[in-house]
Order: sequence, then C-alpha cells, then structure tokens
Amino acid sequence: MLVPAANIPIALDVTTLFVVATCVTGLLGLLLLFAWAKTRIPALAWWGAAYLIGGLSVAAWSLDGLVSPSIPTGIANSLLFIACGMMWNAARVFHGRPVLVSALIGGAATWLFACLFPDFAQWPAARIVLSSMIVASYTFMTAVELWRERRKTLRRRWPAIFVPMLHGAVFLFPIPLASLLPADHGTVTLSTGWVALFVLETMLYAVGTAFIVLVLATERTLRFHKDAAMTDELTGVLNRRGVLQAAQALIAQQARKGEAVSALMFDLDHFKAINDKYGHAIGDKALHVFAATASASTRTTDIVGRFGGEEFVALLPGNLASANVVAERVRKAFEAAGATVADCDLNATVSIGIASGQPGTDIVALLAAADAALYRAKANGRNRVEAAQDGEMPVVFATTRVREPIARADRAAATRPGSLVPLAAGPSLH
Repeated sequence: MLVPAANIPIALDVTTLFVVATCVTGLLGLLLLFAWAKTRIPALAWWGAAYLIGGLSVAAWSLDGLVSPSIPTGIANSLLFIACGMMWNAARVFHGRPVLVSALIGGAATWLFACLFPDFAQWPAARIVLSSMIVASYTFMTAVELWRERRKTLRRRWPAIFVPMLHGAVFLFPIPLASLLPADHGTVTLSTGWVALFVLETMLYAVGTAFIVLVLATERTLRFHKDAAMTDELTGVLNRRGVLQAAQALIAQQARKGEAVSALMFDLDHFKAINDKYGHAIGDKALHVFAATASASTRTTDIVGRFGGEEFVALLPGNLASANVVAERVRKAFEAAGATVADCDLNATVSIGIASGQPGTDIVALLAAADAALYRAKANGRNRVEAAQDGEMPVVFATTRVREPIARADRAAATRPGSLVPLAAGPSLH
C-alpha cells in the first residue's frame, strides 16, 4: 500500500545541501564560461573558473571521510579560498586592473600553514574564525573593487556592492559563536545547525553574484558597441554623432550652472597637398597625430571629435578667453608635433576658429559661428586662431534639437566677405 506523499516529511540534511551546492556552482561556472566564449570578456573566464573550483571544494567537503584514501587536511578549504581570491581578481580584471597572484593564493597559503600545527587542526573554534575571516576578507575586497569603479552611478552599482558586503558580513557572524563551541564536539554541533544555514546562504550568494556578473557583462558589451558607434575609427576620438550628442549634454550641464560654452573648429592646413605629396597613409598618420595632440592639450571633461576629413571640433565649458588659451595651446603643440610625421618633414599646421555661447545656446549656431571664424583664420594666413565676431556669435538661448549641418557650398556662400553665417546653419564636412 502506498503512503500518501503529503505524509512523507522532506529531509534536507547537510549532505543533500552539499550535493545541491556542488551542482549549482558547477552549472553557474559553466554558464559563465559559456558567456565568456560569446563575449570574450576575460573577467567572465575568471568568474567561471572560480565557480568550478568552488564547486570542487564543496564536493571535497562532502566526500571527506567517505572515500579512501581520505582527502588531505585543509585541501577543501584551500580550494574554497582560491575560488574566493579568483572572484576578487575577476572584479579587478573586469575594471582593467592587474591580477594580484600573491594575494589570490594568500588565503589558501595561510590556511595550509595553520594546518601544519596540530593544535589548530584539533581546535574547531580556531578553524571557524580563520576560515570566516579569509572568506569575509575576499568578499569585502571584491566589494571595494566594484566601489572603486566610479564610471557608473551609485544606483546602478549598489547591487554589485551590496551582495558581497552582505555575504562577508554573514561569514563574520560565526566568529563570536566560535567561542561557545565545545572543544571536543564543536564541529558536530556546527554541522547540525549552522552549516546548513551557511550552505544555503552561499548558494544564494553564488546565484545572485552570477546574475549580477552577467548583467555587468551585458552592460559592458552594450557600452562597447555604443562607444564604437560614437568613435572615429581612424583617430580614436568622437565622430560627428558622438560630438553632437556629447555637446548637448555639456550645454545642458552648463545651462544648469548658468555658465558659457565655447566651440573650437580645427582644419589642418594644406592637407590635400600632404596627401598628394606623401600619400594617404601619411595623411592618415597626420590626422592621428593631431587627434592625439588635441586630446592631450585639452581637459578630460572637454569634448574632442572629428567632423570628417581634416576637420575637427572641440567643445569646452568656459568663455571666449579660456577657449582662446586652449586653441593657442593646441595650435602650438601641433606645430611642434606635425613638423615630422613618420619620418616625413610635413611641417603640418592647423587653423582654428573659436566662438562662445551663453548658457543654453544652440549647438548648431555655436558651431556655425566657430566655423565662420575658422574660414577667416585660413583666409588670413593659416596656422592662427581667429575668434567669432560680435555679429557671428550665437544668439539662440534655448537648447534645440540638433539639425543636419548645411552643405559645403551653402556654408561657403554664407561666409563670403560682408555676409553673416545664418544661425540655423552649421559646419560641413571637408
């Protein structure tokens, strides 16, 4: 006669939890390695390998005493500590920091060294305190590595920081309880109660961390593709789309502070002659040298991009006087850097036009004013800086939607001597 299933109690002992934990961590490790194979993000390989080693340590715990010969003392714990160290270094690798091998194996080495002393091996409280401190230290260091990454807002970073902090705090909890364990049967008491709790918590931590890791990796991949769409492939600076998008954010930021925004338009002098005489490969290197020079001569908060051909643009917070200082710095730096490019005496120079707009100015009008000043710099002898005149300064004070700049022919007609650049017009590619 069959007994009704409702009358059969479910027994979830520690051994069962160890088996489940081994399977869960192993599957999560394979999942992270599969994600690494798809994305080629090195940190995912570190996390995946750490999960597999962690699963192996749990399996070693569960088999300890059940197989012959028995597993050497301290090996299971050492594997766990190595897994924790790998997870910490995975967070470092994810944010471009180097692997610290000595610290990675430091926890396992400390544990194995302590196991050499017979008193330590026979003292459950000491083993609990040391293992808890090692695990908590690695998890806290993981949280610190994630906290150091300041490119994300706190709202988007807090789960990745909070989860390891909570896990580390949980593993510190057994330390005050260790002193209450009897020296002769403390391990048995622990295994009947607290071990089950910690195995459950560890499984939840493993699942939660794997989920967070995959989310971070997905965001990294999306950001990579977005940056690629906004970056000029040849020079590595922003392209036209990236400049216009970043400019709108800068103008909005300056408008909130009630401060001006300035634009610099650059055009390499006699660039066609450089291509004709030395070839397009040397011309491309000259463009790359200018992009590097302009980026090095501006602040990290300034926006530098290539609008197309030999034309570049920079936008920075500040008035016309500060823009003139930056423009002269870039001009002089490129005059020196462009003298010789790839062992060719190019003597390359740049003409620069600058303009400044009031808080909330229109980006198209601002670039049009700087472009008019650029044409005047080229007409007045090149390798010089010209500022927009009063009649060319933008007068639109409401941020508007970016419109497609006018064509070269329209811009040339608009900038004939005696005419002003229309405010609705913008720079063209050339």
